[in-house]
Amino acid sequence: MKKILVRVLLVLLVAALGFGGFVYYMVHNSTSQIYSYNKKTNKSSDDKTASKKSVAYLLLGTDTGELGRSYKGRTDTMIVVVVNPKSKTTTMVSVPRDTKIDFDDVTIKINAAYSYGSSATAMSAVEKLLDIKLDGYLLVNMKGLEQLVDAVGGVTVTSPLTFTTEGKSYVKNESTNLNGSEALAFSRMRHEDPQGDYGRQMRQQLVLAGVIAKLKKNPTTVVSSGFLDAVGENVRTDISLGSVKNLASDYRPASDNIKSDQLHGTSQNIDGQSFEVMSDSEITRVHNVVEQAITAK
Repeated sequence: MKKILVRVLLVLLVAALGFGGFVYYMVHNSTSQIYSYNKKTNKSSDDKTASKKSVAYLLLGTDTGELGRSYKGRTDTMIVVVVNPKSKTTTMVSVPRDTKIDFDDVTIKINAAYSYGSSATAMSAVEKLLDIKLDGYLLVNMKGLEQLVDAVGGVTVTSPLTFTTEGKSYVKNESTNLNGSEALAFSRMRHEDPQGDYGRQMRQQLVLAGVIAKLKKNPTTVVSSGFLDAVGENVRTDISLGSVKNLASDYRPASDNIKSDQLHGTSQNIDGQSFEVMSDSEITRVHNVVEQAITAK
């Protein structure tokens, strides 16, 4: 079964940050289905964006291809994103999918919290792990990555290492253009990367940066039928359109300065399963990164 870390979720926030009311209108009329699985939106996001305060969202990427699936899947992508209008920064912090947590007195990997409950359950698991408060989530499936990249006309990335996957070769420090399926393969490869899943997370950030660059270069893409269809078919969220409008009006400069971090653990085999076990000091460090991103001025 294919596994993926889908980082292009942030595209939706960047689109909101980069454009204005017209985008809000188009999204409202073309992608109402993104709320079809959860009619309840997050009041915390509404209150904070109305007051131009920092917001922290959780980006989730499932390991399946259809949101209408009978098999729910797991969230192999879990990224905390803080958007701060005062410091004009966006901070991304990745939580490894194999992070060990206790869930209802059972030891599980954090990417399974979603399959045990919902997106809200996954969000609660991250909040408990890092001792933070989140203001909403965005969920996308594996199929969405390919469609979103194709919707912006492909992306350009500079590979951090030399490798070959699914018939395409990459050379360290050389730039290459990727279509949707190639971006999916570039993002998915893990076993040839000496950093394993952590290296894969960084390559996901490269794909994300490529999509952001394309949206900034051609802002009309965000209101194209292809982009909106890709969003509507593959994304679910509890962030209201009112919050999106507030982000579009007041948070745009934050998309120009994107910072990245990762929660790092040590690999341990527990009862036949491979986990990433986080030290108290590392959890405290990442907690502080998130809190400082929220409070920075």
